[in-house]
Amino acid sequence: MPATEEITETLIRDNITRAVSDVFKTMLGREVSLTSAGEVADDHTWPPLGNPAEAAKPHVVGTVGFLGDANGLVYLYLDLDFARMATCHLLGMNEAELEETGDEVINDAIGEITNMTVGSFKNGLCDAGYPCKLTIPSILRGSNFCIEPISSATRQIYHFNCAGHRVVADILMKVGE
Repeated sequence: MPATEEITETLIRDNITRAVSDVFKTMLGREVSLTSAGEVADDHTWPPLGNPAEAAKPHVVGTVGFLGDANGLVYLYLDLDFARMATCHLLGMNEAELEETGDEVINDAIGEITNMTVGSFKNGLCDAGYPCKLTIPSILRGSNFCIEPISSATRQIYHFNCAGHRVVADILMKVGE
C-alpha cells in the first residue's frame, strides 16, 4: 500500500501527542499537555531533557522501536519519582509495596506504558500509509546521559507536562530503508 501522506513534523507531533495523551489518561488517569516540540537535526548530542539540573536527576527511559516502511525508536523519559508514582497507580500499589518489590516492577510498568504509547504512535504511521511493526521494549536507567543517533536519522523531541512532571518523547526515524 503506497503512503497516503508524507511524514512531516506535524504528523509526528500530532501522533505522539495523541499517543502520550491517550495512554497517560487511560492508564494513569493523568492529563498531559505538550509544552515544547522541535527537530534536532544538526546537534545530535543535544540532551533531550534540556537543562543540566533536569539531566542530573535519576530517570527511567522506556524505548520501543518500529520497523517497516518507516523505521525508528521512541525513547520515553520519566524522572524516577514520576516513574514510581506511575507504577503505583498502574498496578494499584502503595509506596511501601513498591519499595518491597524493587526496580523490576518499575521497569516492567514503564516498559508497558512505552509499548502502548509507541504502539499508538505506530498506528498513526500505518494509517498514513507506512506499515510497520513494533520491537520489544527495553529500559535505560540513570542520569546525565544522552542518546546519540546515527547522523542519517531525523530526530524530533517533544516535552510534555503530566502532573507537574516532565515527560520527554525522543523520536529517531528513517523512512524508506
